[in-house]
Amino acid sequence: MPKRDMTQGSVFKHLLSYTVPMVLGNIMQLTYNAADSVIISKNLGDDALAAVSVSDPIMTVMVLGASGMGIGASVLMSRFYGAREREKLRREFSTTLIFGLFFSLAVFVLGWIFAPHLLLLIKTPESSFHMARTYLRVIFVGFLFTFQYNILSSALRAIGDSRTSVWFLGISCAVNICLDLLFVALLHMGVAGAGLATVIAEAVSVALCILWIERRVPDLSLRRGDLRVDRELLRETVKNGALTALQQAAQPVGKVFIQGTINLQGVTAIDAFNNACRVDDYARIPTQSLGSAIMTCTAQNRGAGKSDRVRESIKKGLLIAFVYYPVIFLIVQLLKTPAMRLLSPDDSPQIMALGVEYLTVKAFFFILPGITNAIQGFFRGMGSMTVVLISTLIQISVRTVCVMALVPRYGIVAEAYACAAGWMCMIVFEFSVYFARKRRGLIG
Repeated sequence: MPKRDMTQGSVFKHLLSYTVPMVLGNIMQLTYNAADSVIISKNLGDDALAAVSVSDPIMTVMVLGASGMGIGASVLMSRFYGAREREKLRREFSTTLIFGLFFSLAVFVLGWIFAPHLLLLIKTPESSFHMARTYLRVIFVGFLFTFQYNILSSALRAIGDSRTSVWFLGISCAVNICLDLLFVALLHMGVAGAGLATVIAEAVSVALCILWIERRVPDLSLRRGDLRVDRELLRETVKNGALTALQQAAQPVGKVFIQGTINLQGVTAIDAFNNACRVDDYARIPTQSLGSAIMTCTAQNRGAGKSDRVRESIKKGLLIAFVYYPVIFLIVQLLKTPAMRLLSPDDSPQIMALGVEYLTVKAFFFILPGITNAIQGFFRGMGSMTVVLISTLIQISVRTVCVMALVPRYGIVAEAYACAAGWMCMIVFEFSVYFARKRRGLIG
């Protein structure tokens, strides 16, 4: 089975082998999201697409809660795996699964009841309101599976297996697209069909993870006697998960204010910025995945008491980020014009020109998120979620203030400089903490 003991062997090789499958999985997810939007817009029209789009902020908060808890649990499970504490590993896995079941049931019930109120709160257009309510309620049903998939996939990644959950994610995306075509295009079930397709696909991914773990991962295979909650582990998991969820939520909250400033620049600026951000998302996926690899490697070696490999995890991770930078810089500079042409409606020259200008500048700064993702992955692996939260708040605050001050005067290209300012402040804070702790002997 593809589990990976990162306490032995080449750290560099472990990080690369762990990162590549996650990159593929994240690319599949982005590609699926684009395909889903195309199917809905082509078959149901603008109001239906708007109904799904306005549900995105609420869905994002749900996913952040699930992924935050998954990361919090993953750090503990990686530590126990590295320390060869198999009983604690299974106890943490069991605790998180049971908590997740009851938590997701509560979210489902509350979400079903308050879905209309949430949509009113975010000022959903009247023309899309009823469809959005239907879609959102179906998605709340799916949260029962969303949470469990995050826990199951995080458990697999904790033991160094980043490949298996990606295979299951790929199957899930393919099922989702096929069911979208069946329910929406052929059976004309509307947005409810789109939501149902998502729920079924998520259920499939959960079922595949459970079957795989039961048959192929004895370290995580639970028997009836293992199904219990460890209160001490639950407290630590919830604490880490809550801090991680808050940290991840800071970005979309800040982006609301950033998007509001961009929106005041007109439709052309909005389209150029959002199209360029799609390219930006793809460009930064590898360093985000690298951060997860560093987190797992750091946590496993911390559990094993191998402080030299803990330090090596961040050093080799930063080396990979620096090697990746010139590659992605050249790719974006070479493909920025055809990418903007592909994404711009009717090959709009104004949208293309603004998007190309933005990407030309942004590509120079791609090394900065590479550094921040690496150091954040390290601090997560060390269990220092508060440092990650504070650094993210610094970054998004600086970025937002700069956007509001500069974009009205210099256009959307100023947002690229605002990102750079936020990332640099983040780096200064994180490395100040790193070296302060190193001097105190807290990092080996």
